[in-house]
Amino acid sequence: MGRTPRACARQALLADAGFCGYGLGETARRTPGRAAALAEGSVTMSTSTIVVIAVIVVIVLWAISVYNGLVSMRQRVNQAFADIDVQLRQRHDLIPNLVETVKGYAAHERGTLEEVVKARTVAVAAQGPAQQAAAENMLSGALRQLFALSEAYPDLKANANFQQLQAELTDLENKIAASRRFFNNAVQEYNTGIQRFPAALFAGMFGFTQKDFFDLGPDRQAELQAPQVKF
Repeated sequence: MGRTPRACARQALLADAGFCGYGLGETARRTPGRAAALAEGSVTMSTSTIVVIAVIVVIVLWAISVYNGLVSMRQRVNQAFADIDVQLRQRHDLIPNLVETVKGYAAHERGTLEEVVKARTVAVAAQGPAQQAAAENMLSGALRQLFALSEAYPDLKANANFQQLQAELTDLENKIAASRRFFNNAVQEYNTGIQRFPAALFAGMFGFTQKDFFDLGPDRQAELQAPQVKF
């Protein structure tokens, strides 16, 4: 006896149900494996990302530290030069009074007085450590010649105003010498710092350039040289 259409339809439905059940079961068996693989990949990617970010942060913090160190050294150089500049201005202000005092006793020493005035004018107009150092050295030489005149003029040497001006200038000379030593040491530290690795890699990019010494001529090396202690 042949199958009725209803029986055939029922059989078809059962076959479809069995097939679908098989498909769902297979999918269920495969899903945990795929999920585990995806989770493992995500963890690996997250760890790598964290490591890269950590390395970048360390490099940035290190660069900031080096940069701040260079800024501090440059600031010490600028401050040291500012101290010298203040003392040099005080020195320049005393010289006109000194010249006028000497004129009252040695007016005919015009050549020496003119050299002092000329040297002072050059020193006042000088800009930067190199120019100022050269001008101040010339001014110091002219002042030495002027003070030497007092030996030939007892009245000038005994003048109270001359003695006071000479004492003030001598005191300023000592202060300037100490400030120059501090400045030159600061410049030496700064120039060495921008040439060292790793600062040398980016110092020029951020405007850190070599600074000039306040050159004292033959005396500079003696100022910069550390004292040697012998036992």
